[in-house]
Amino acid sequence: MISMPDTRKVETATAPTAGTANDRATAKRAAIWTISIVGIAAGAVTGILTEPPTLWGLMPMLVFLALTLLGTNILLAVVVTATATALVLMPAPAQWGDIAISAVANPVTLLGVVTLFGGAVGEVLTRTDVARVIVSQIMRLTDAARPRRSIFAIMLACSLVVASLGSFTGSLAIAAPLVIPIAASLGYTRSATAAMMFLGGGAGLALAPFAGANIAIMTSTGVGYLDYLLIGALPLVAISLVTGLVAVPRIQRKTSGGPDDYSAEDYPTAAVEPPTRRANIATIVFLALLTTAITASIVSGAGLTVPLIALPVFAVVTALVGGLSGRDTARTIARGMWRLRGMMATFLLLSLVFVLFDLLQPFQVIIDAFGPRLVQFGPFGFSISVALLGWVGIPGATAAQVLLIDQVFGSLAQTAAVTTPMWILVLLFGSKADTYGPLPNPNMMGAMGLARSSNMRSILLTGWSVLAPSTIAYFGLVFLFSL
Repeated sequence: MISMPDTRKVETATAPTAGTANDRATAKRAAIWTISIVGIAAGAVTGILTEPPTLWGLMPMLVFLALTLLGTNILLAVVVTATATALVLMPAPAQWGDIAISAVANPVTLLGVVTLFGGAVGEVLTRTDVARVIVSQIMRLTDAARPRRSIFAIMLACSLVVASLGSFTGSLAIAAPLVIPIAASLGYTRSATAAMMFLGGGAGLALAPFAGANIAIMTSTGVGYLDYLLIGALPLVAISLVTGLVAVPRIQRKTSGGPDDYSAEDYPTAAVEPPTRRANIATIVFLALLTTAITASIVSGAGLTVPLIALPVFAVVTALVGGLSGRDTARTIARGMWRLRGMMATFLLLSLVFVLFDLLQPFQVIIDAFGPRLVQFGPFGFSISVALLGWVGIPGATAAQVLLIDQVFGSLAQTAAVTTPMWILVLLFGSKADTYGPLPNPNMMGAMGLARSSNMRSILLTGWSVLAPSTIAYFGLVFLFSL
């Protein structure tokens, strides 16, 4: 007689785990609601008892920090922060018209518009197969006899598509149907493929000329794309790609020959069709437009003006050349922009917060009291402190991180004699370092999910392999620029 397995022990073991997870989720929701309510109430009380300039203007920013540390949705956190900031200031009804106009005209709002246009371009590149053409051309560089060449080609393909579209997981999702079959045919495991996609995507995100976070860095520091690239982005790009050439073979050795290998069911190669002639032509047109726009941005130093003009042109011209009708072009552009409506609302509310924050003038109080001490603290020490705080203490959308760091610490940085190159490095490190660790994050999970990997330890170690040398390199550059 065949005896049935005893499942009571399993049930007993898993029940507390599920209960603990539910308890944690409940406690987290309670903490979010408590902080939100207390923050708004404190804003109302503070608004009654104080007048600007006041140090209490920092209170809403502390509420924002607490909410984001708890993993609150970025839009909800900004709504609570905007409400608390408005209550602290308590402007007269007649002032709200000027405040609203200032918020709409704020560069932060324009960054939101750029983000919408970027979503439109990404949707067009997907619909016309341009993104797939870019990936497929790069993947021709792979060679089974030269593993590091193949690793570099896969990372480069992921990097270019992310740089073109300006997003991480969404761009990798477009590259994945081409990257994964080739990686699998070359014998790479899921963990190794996830590492290549993650590192290539991270490099592309640093390179992306019209990504919201990168434009925010250029706008905050008043530099063009070339200066941003040479001072800020290229070290991270180089470290990411070099790390891949070293780390991926090690991951491959440790994970091959087991359940981490791909099977034929994981990648239906027959479903990957070659790009059409029209898609190839549209790709050439898109790359020509992109090159022209980047050149114009470098030469003119026009900042936000170039992407505001260039991105809609990219979308319309590429769609029409790619074979979409006028109606389909409009629908595709609208669909891409609609998907980022929440991000646009976040930027608009952030601009409102910053306008109100300027009226509260909390940092004027700090500068008046501690300005001389900040100068004595030195530009290097101040820069490192802000960079570390941005890395571990201000999570969220990277563009919002850049704007928040610059808004909160920008005027203090001037007092501490921080130079423009140093501030570029601070903003880039403070906003992008958390992509690589120390904790798991959505970008890591996105690369793992697309590669069908469940090896969190491997992707974490990969991120740390970039984070450690990047920290040394960026802090070293900050020190050199402080001399």
